[in-house]
Amino acid sequence: MVREILPARVFMPSSLLLRFACLLLLPLAAFAAPPDLRTHAEKTDFIETGRYEEVERLSRDFVAAYPKNVRAVTFGTTPEGRPMLALVASADGVLDAKTAREKKRPVFLFQGGIHAGEIDGKDAGFLALRHWLDGTVPNPPLGRVTVVFVPVFNIDGHERFGPNNRPNQRGPAAMGWRTTGQNLNLNRDYTKAEAPEMQAMLRLLGEWDPIAYADLHVTDGSKFRHDIAVMIEPTRVGPEALRAAGARLSEQLMADLTAAGSQPLPYYPEFDVAEYPPSGFSAGISSPRFSQGYWGRRNRLGILVETHSWHTYRERTMATYHFLLATAARAAQDGAAWLQAAAQADAAAAGGALAGRPLALEWKVTKEERMVEFLGYEYARVPSEISGRLWTRYDESKPQVWRIPLRDKLETKLEIPAPAGGWIIHAAHAKWVAEKLDLHGITYRPAHFPRNPGRLEVFRASEVIFGAQPVESRPPPTVTGEWKPEEREIPAGSIFVPVKQARAELAMHLLEPRAPDSLVAWGFLNAVFEQKEGMDAYVAEEAAREMLQHDPRLRAEFEAKLAADPAFAASPGQRLNFFYERHPSHDERLSLVPIFRVPAPPR
Repeated sequence: MVREILPARVFMPSSLLLRFACLLLLPLAAFAAPPDLRTHAEKTDFIETGRYEEVERLSRDFVAAYPKNVRAVTFGTTPEGRPMLALVASADGVLDAKTAREKKRPVFLFQGGIHAGEIDGKDAGFLALRHWLDGTVPNPPLGRVTVVFVPVFNIDGHERFGPNNRPNQRGPAAMGWRTTGQNLNLNRDYTKAEAPEMQAMLRLLGEWDPIAYADLHVTDGSKFRHDIAVMIEPTRVGPEALRAAGARLSEQLMADLTAAGSQPLPYYPEFDVAEYPPSGFSAGISSPRFSQGYWGRRNRLGILVETHSWHTYRERTMATYHFLLATAARAAQDGAAWLQAAAQADAAAAGGALAGRPLALEWKVTKEERMVEFLGYEYARVPSEISGRLWTRYDESKPQVWRIPLRDKLETKLEIPAPAGGWIIHAAHAKWVAEKLDLHGITYRPAHFPRNPGRLEVFRASEVIFGAQPVESRPPPTVTGEWKPEEREIPAGSIFVPVKQARAELAMHLLEPRAPDSLVAWGFLNAVFEQKEGMDAYVAEEAAREMLQHDPRLRAEFEAKLAADPAFAASPGQRLNFFYERHPSHDERLSLVPIFRVPAPPR
């Protein structure tokens, strides 16, 4: 006979029984250990860095650990199909851009891995975020600043992972690749906005409009002791109040980083002559193709951070970490003043401060120099039996102070007056140009001009020289020409870009043909410089004789050019083209940039 053995009956007070029943109703997750928010870099004593799956996991875990203070967003997808992630953090729940604007909350956006082999910013960012949230940092700034952290910008490059991707860098053991899966350098793409990743980033920047935007890099080059350089724009050129704010922040960060144990620099430490310290440095103004130059042109604070590659990965990551702590603390203290300076700059531009006035679109450094003390090592320049050149050998066991020149005085290289009214984009190009303008936050509207509005300004290239090699996949032209008055028809579908707007300076950089980062300079309009129709030589011979017979002034011009220009006289093609260019069959749109300038907005 089998007996069922029943468990002994357990008696407990009713209050304990109720409490036990409630515990049984709790989800199992309530008993789980809190997520480990340390990075792989920390767990390996900064010997290694994690793969992108760690970014995805930590993004989930930060939200799970701090659901009221952290929000994870996907703001794009890479060409290889990976999600582009950002973490938004605030102590008081200001986790969306609309609320941040309503509360006039300073937003500090920082990104790692735009060059994915230079990945200090990813691990430093997660460490700073954790310490802001868990109270490790005294007086954390997140109650007065909302931070937006993009751990890796160039994700496909990050996952092209290997131990030899940065041979002139100490650690981590393996890292990602400099360029994207499409082999584009994202830090040359801010104005042309060609990479899908950049388009996603510009939309994120447009949504949040951070008052400070930091791009976290690792520089390479010669061996020296300085561990971090921080370059801020605007500081020397740009709107006065914002320029003053940038200069003050630069001074503050130099002091803050020094106090944290770093040896910081406020300029980019690249010798004018590679590997030759006595050549010194030239500190110029960044073009808007670069992150800090671009964000400065949008009347905000753009910050480039470069740790030095010959420091260890731990040292570089901690220098970046201290930069993030210091900048967020300064944003908490001074962010309201920064916002006010940016608003003043926007209002001045929208009120027409630039209309009809000259704007410097390119700067150059003068030869004026001052001597600075630079923390280097003893070195020797020795002949190489390998290359046959002089090469520099550094002795890192022997610190040395170099007294070398720094050139940081500026003069204008290219200055162009802005239009009094704005620009018209011809209907044939309006759609794709409008898409670029949208990415950059530049306003426009339909060009409701009469079909023939009268005289406006047009730009015809008198000379176009194409580079021997493509730059970032595009064949850039160097264009010579100037604006001249002309009568043209404006077809329906054209758009008008007013100069009276907050982004007027950025519009100048995009729409002025001679600007170094314009749509023309990046090769988006190369087709207008290509001759698609012509005249056979035997027809040109006949046309030339007829034209000379009926136009004495043309004959005089032709003969004068023959006498004055030997190359022209020796070239049958140029001589016949002289007549084709003046013949009624010549393409009047050849070399005409389809962007026009008008003295007043359309009614």
